[in-house]
Amino acid sequence: MPYQRGSLKQVPRKEGDTWVLRYRVTNADGRRVENILPVGLVRDFPNEKSAWREVDKLGLSLRVNEAPALLRIRFAQLAEHYLRADFGQDAVRPKSEGTELNMNHIVRDYLIPRFGSEIAEDIKPLDIQRWLKSLHTDRGLAWTTVSKIRGVMLRIYKTGILHELVSKNPCQPVETRCKTDYRAIMLTPDQTHAILRALRNPLHRILVLTCAATALRASELVAIRWADLRWEEARIRVSKRWSKGKDGATKTERSDGYVPLHPRLARHLQAWRARTPYGRDTDFVFPSLKMSGKVPVSAGVFVADHLRPAAKNAGVRIPEGHRFGLHNLRHSLSNWMVNKAKVEPKTVQGILRHSRIQTTLDLYTQQDSEETRAAQGNYLRTLGTQRKKAS
Repeated sequence: MPYQRGSLKQVPRKEGDTWVLRYRVTNADGRRVENILPVGLVRDFPNEKSAWREVDKLGLSLRVNEAPALLRIRFAQLAEHYLRADFGQDAVRPKSEGTELNMNHIVRDYLIPRFGSEIAEDIKPLDIQRWLKSLHTDRGLAWTTVSKIRGVMLRIYKTGILHELVSKNPCQPVETRCKTDYRAIMLTPDQTHAILRALRNPLHRILVLTCAATALRASELVAIRWADLRWEEARIRVSKRWSKGKDGATKTERSDGYVPLHPRLARHLQAWRARTPYGRDTDFVFPSLKMSGKVPVSAGVFVADHLRPAAKNAGVRIPEGHRFGLHNLRHSLSNWMVNKAKVEPKTVQGILRHSRIQTTLDLYTQQDSEETRAAQGNYLRTLGTQRKKAS
């Protein structure tokens, strides 16, 4: 193939006007088509001459002439390429809107500010590990968050290798901790009942009761319409979640399914339907009365203004700054089913619609001190160490 230099062009992008190098490649059916490589922002390289110098510095001319192993791309360009490739038509698995927002946050607010100006293949694993550790020790990020940042960086390089932009992944040997110190506040049935009594609004009571009995995520709960309640089938259809003011896909493929609808819960919901002004099949089960039922009640506002105060009034200890919301009802149902009701973990996993049973057992279930004491007592009795009663 003859040597080609390519040409430079300015294109508008989210991060600002960007220089790209245009060149020709041969596609799968043998046709010559245009391809581009990012060079840098126009504000960093104000004229074409400085942009060409950056092309030479990055070794893009070698890439244009099919020498991928010698490519010298900066990490910022590699990260931007990942955001386009892993969330575009080449993505193997579809990503939810929430996942896309989180990835953008991690890439633009953490990774690019730290490594963006460095040549991607010159970044050392030890530098990455020291920086990740500093995020925890100096900036107070939880290890689970640090682990997510490491995972995104790992994915950026894997995508770069797939697209022949880099040849190695410096994140591979990097280690982080992924254990969290967070422990969800678990509610007993008595505490949940006390919260229900403390809530005066019938909409709020039926919302909390439904959440406590079904363990639906808040975004799934508020997205339910009356048509989703399959009375004859005794189950509730979960096919969407309310996010950013509109319906969206469920958190995972496993989340798309059904949760049980016990006759007792069904009676409460039917009584609410007879009372609510929005009882048509297409209406929200938990509507915002302020917005005339056009949108569901805001879960965040409800928690801050009603659920949290009601829980404190019911005697639930919530330390200052500790997370508490509808999701705690989800944790509480899982914990009660496994530890008290002795429900098979696989059944609990099905109700919570977790992809992995380990999530149900490790994150949504806590050790029961009464059970562990009873087990210890059984062992001691077996050993014959029970104190004899005085005669």
